[in-house]
Amino acid sequence: MYTAMDNIKRVILIILDSVGAGALPDADQYGDEGSDTLGNTAQAVGGLHLPNLQKLGLGNIHPILGLPPEAAPLAAYGRMAEQSAAKDTIIGHWEIAGIISPEPLPTYPHGFPAELISEYERRIGRKTLGNYPASGTVIIEELGAEHLRTGSPIVYTSADSVFQVTAHEEIIPIEELYRICRIAREMLTGEHNVGRVIARPFVGTPGAFQRTDRRHDFSTPPPEPTLLDHVLQAGQSVWAVGKIEDIFAGQGINHAVHTHNNMDGVDQTLAAMREAGPGLIFTNLVDFDMLYGHRNNPAGYAAALRAVDARVPEWVDALQEDDVLIFTADHGCDPTTPSTDHSREYVPLLVYGVPIQGGVDLGTQATFAALGATIAEWLGLRPLPAGRSFASQCSVNPESRGSPTKRDTTNLASQH
Repeated sequence: MYTAMDNIKRVILIILDSVGAGALPDADQYGDEGSDTLGNTAQAVGGLHLPNLQKLGLGNIHPILGLPPEAAPLAAYGRMAEQSAAKDTIIGHWEIAGIISPEPLPTYPHGFPAELISEYERRIGRKTLGNYPASGTVIIEELGAEHLRTGSPIVYTSADSVFQVTAHEEIIPIEELYRICRIAREMLTGEHNVGRVIARPFVGTPGAFQRTDRRHDFSTPPPEPTLLDHVLQAGQSVWAVGKIEDIFAGQGINHAVHTHNNMDGVDQTLAAMREAGPGLIFTNLVDFDMLYGHRNNPAGYAAALRAVDARVPEWVDALQEDDVLIFTADHGCDPTTPSTDHSREYVPLLVYGVPIQGGVDLGTQATFAALGATIAEWLGLRPLPAGRSFASQCSVNPESRGSPTKRDTTNLASQH
């Protein structure tokens, strides 16, 4: 027998934010029957061309026009179902990290209670505009001119558990916007414990407003220790790339870098791979969701997938012999449906590296927490409270694989 710590020292976990793989059986309860982010996007653009993810086995998981199944996928592949009662970013990431949430975080389809907004205005010393569910790009067009005239920040929400505050950077400077968002975060506890308070700065003039990349999320902390905490407690490191630090409210993280877009996220992940020791590198690539899913833009969504696919060989080439590279998602956000909200979907699962047996069908995992449980086993941590590890299905015994060479970790890159 061998222990996982003899075999795998580091996991690079890439969240392709919102890249869902077909409606879950209970999707109709969320208004998402028929949602299929990958499948419907492919249909809308006449097929996807993702040669690297295809070689790993993405087309073996789910029917996707343009991505036929591989005869011999290089990765272990499967899909995961969400057990938590939600379809939002926070709870999706928490479930991956070992926390299943039987109750959703509060949402506000009719806006926030008047008394809550009144108290918020008292604390920040400003009146507010809005207070209704809306698309972030739409609401600044609707209320941006009034905001410029009055100086009042715009408050809005969505189908997710979010309290969003948007303001023009020349009217409310960025640090002041962050300050009034921190006040909201302090207020929103108990029955109003929303998942995220989000600062949404923008610039420009009426008819030509543009959101900037200085968004910041102020999240409610996880209700119990997650995989990230367990990694740190074991003396290993957790590198958070993109909005991971925000999602986990900084908990269980000892290195963090925020990113401007998907390509910056790829670059920062590669930088972490060069520097980080044993542990977890946890990356969120948000553009799929933020720029294209929520804006019902399948062409943009497909282009973003192609751009990330083209960078996959760089990740593969950077892998060490005891690294595992994983691609998955946190929910869906089908850009082809009338809704602009997240969709209740399965998420794809691709697991690659020298310590992994390629071509293994991991099937349908009953919960996202199966991934956290597997990573915990690989890194030699104590078991998480939720999820059953699939490590035994795809891990290669180092005694049977021989001495890996650099070629083993670059075979994908060399083919493209």
